[in-house]
Amino acid sequence: MKDKTYNNADSFAISFDQEWQKVNCNDINKKIDKVIEILSDHPFVISKPEDAKNIAKFRIFSLKKLG
Repeated sequence: MKDKTYNNADSFAISFDQEWQKVNCNDINKKIDKVIEILSDHPFVISKPEDAKNIAKFRIFSLKKLG
């Protein structure tokens, strides 16, 4: 998906989910930070870093995407 990223929450969420599966870390908050760091060149992370982190937390804690 890296070749098709857009400056919106949906594009970020798709990229986040893909990277989440690749990162091996037992600490959920550190894992969120690592994934966002990997996606640091994503347009949504660049323009709205706080929103990106909030969306990441929502996806993990509210949607129970802990795997």
